[in-house]
Amino acid sequence: MSRLAKRPIIILEKVKVELKDHDIEVTGPLGKLSVNRIPEIDVSITGGKIMVNRKTDDRKGRMLQGLAWSLIRNMVVGVTRGFKKELEIRGVGYQSEVAGNKLVLKLGFSHPVEYKIPEGIKIDIGPKGVLITVGGIDKQLVGETAAQIHRIKPPESYKGTGIRYVGEYVIKKAGKSAVSVTAGAGGKK
Repeated sequence: MSRLAKRPIIILEKVKVELKDHDIEVTGPLGKLSVNRIPEIDVSITGGKIMVNRKTDDRKGRMLQGLAWSLIRNMVVGVTRGFKKELEIRGVGYQSEVAGNKLVLKLGFSHPVEYKIPEGIKIDIGPKGVLITVGGIDKQLVGETAAQIHRIKPPESYKGTGIRYVGEYVIKKAGKSAVSVTAGAGGKK
C-alpha cells in the first residue's frame, strides 16, 4: 500500500492546478505540464491541497494510487523549482560544448558526436567543458535525456574514462599487468 499517496500534495503559491475531462494540468512560474488521468483513481482539490484516492482496494488500485500521486507531485515541483541532473566527462582531451540546439561531445572517437537537445530541456556546460548540467521542468524527460547522454560513452572499467553521473562510483578492474604479476608468483620450481 502506498503510504505517501495518503498524504495530500500542497499546492504552492503561483501554481494553478486544473482537473479536465481526461487530463490534469499544472501551471507555474517555470511552465505548464499535463498528464492523463488514470480511470481507477479519484483526484480532488480542496483548500489548496490535492488528494489522490483509489476507487478499489485491490493491488492494482494501490499501485496506481502511488503512481498518480508521484506524477502529480513531480509536476507541482517541476513547475516551481525544476529538476536537474549533472554529468561529468573524464578522459584526456574529452570535452563538450553546446552549438545551437545540439550538444557536441568530443570523446576520443574519430569524429565529434552530436546529440540533438529535446524540446523543454536546457543544457549548461561547466568550465573546461567537462561538467554537463541537464535541466528542465519534466522529471522524466530530464532523466531520460541524461541517460541518453550517459549511454553515448559510459565509463569503462579499466581507466574510468567516459561520461558518468556526478557522484557515480565506477569499480575499476585490474589490468593485464596486475594479472600477470600474480600469475607468475606460484610458477614452476
